[in-house]
This record gives sequence, structure tokens and C-alpha cells, in this order.
Amino acid sequence: MTAQQTSSQSTPEHAQAAAELRILAIDIGGSGLKAAILNGEGELLSERHRIETPNPCTREDLIGALTRLVEPLQVFDCVSVGFPGVVRNGKIITAPNLGTEELGGFDLADALRERLSAPVRVINDADMQGCGAIEGKGLEMVITLGTGFGSALFMDGKLAPHLEIAHLPFRKGKDYDEQVGNKARKKIGKKRWNRRVQQAIETLRALTHFDMLYIGGGNASRIDFELGPDVKLISNEAGLKGGAWLWRDR
Repeated sequence: MTAQQTSSQSTPEHAQAAAELRILAIDIGGSGLKAAILNGEGELLSERHRIETPNPCTREDLIGALTRLVEPLQVFDCVSVGFPGVVRNGKIITAPNLGTEELGGFDLADALRERLSAPVRVINDADMQGCGAIEGKGLEMVITLGTGFGSALFMDGKLAPHLEIAHLPFRKGKDYDEQVGNKARKKIGKKRWNRRVQQAIETLRALTHFDMLYIGGGNASRIDFELGPDVKLISNEAGLKGGAWLWRDR
């Protein structure tokens, strides 16, 4: 469920506690790091702050950049982080667009917990964006078109185990990241890139039979073909607002 739906089913006391909770939400992208303060219902309590993602991105550089990013956002109770790769129990398993060799095995949640002196939860960035976008009805899918390709699946508002669809074969022996990621868009141009995105949508529809597909990420605004009634563009703010969902049990 989205944070908004969870709060609507809570007692008045729970709703008040959710409204008063201050969550530092961080969205780690291949090109930019974003952060803002939310309440427990996913409403923004601050301006969104952004800085460039370090390149190359070592563990020390990432933690240092995130520390600088959140300096203006001093008062918070807990931290939610969306990371572009496979994450389990706060530990990075893969980081395809930042460097798995450097970041693989890094306990990002523990490092940020120590640096920020607050409880931290980390999930895949597409999963977190979906948490801020879905309606909680039926099979909903989220894809993100940014530096790479992200995806998330939800059934009746419940997040499914993360699948790295980005690195499955898509066309001509190449995966989704390689075919519809930002490098491919720049190389082949807008028209051909849009055709590939259309093909990706139809492939994913056949794979999942989604009831609704949400498309986010920095390149979602570059889509110039007509979307079906079961496909919707979502704001990049969902990548931060979904951070409230991670603390729905608090």
C-alpha cells in the first residue's frame, strides 16, 4: 500500500503520529543525488535538494556526497534511501550504473546509520518510486527511464521481491539497460529510442499482464507517443515520497 492508504486505515492516534514523523528521503541516481524531508504520509516538508553523483563513485565518495547533500536537512527521525541496484537488508548487491566492483557488498544502511545517527532503511530506487506512485489495486508495475532502466512490481499494494529486469535480454542480444538507457538514447536519437520504449512496454505487458504501468525517471518526459489507458507517467518526486512507505510500521 502507499503511505497515504496506510494512514487512511489507521486510528486517529496513528494518523497523528505519522503526520508528525520526519523522514529524510534520499534518491540515489546515476547522475544525481536528491533528498527531502517527508512526513509519515509522504508529504514534502522541505524543498528538494540535489547534487551531482560522484564519478567515479567509491564508497567513501558516496557517503561524503550524501553527507553534504543532507546538511541543510538537519532535523529528522529516520532515513529512507532508494538505490539503483539490488539491495538486501541494507547491503548493496549490485550497482550496475555506479560500479558493482566498488560498491558490491557495501552495507549502505549501516554506514549511513553511523554517519547520520538515525535508523536507516535502503531499498531499490524503482521500488521506492513505486511506493510513492501506486494506487494499491491489482498488479501494478513501475519502470524508471534514467541513466539505466529500473523496475518494480506490486500486487494489491504489496511490494514483490525485486527482479532485475534491466539485465534480462531485450533485443538483439542486449538488455533493457543497454537498449533504452540514457547512453542508448543519446546515441540513437529520440525517435528510435521512443520506438524501443514502446516495444519494451509491450514486452512487459506480455510478461506481467499488469493492470497499470507507471513510468518515471528523468527520461520519462521524453516519451512522445500516445500512452494506453493502463500506462501513466509519474513525477520524479515519487522517488522521494515513496520513502514514507518504508516506515509505515513505525
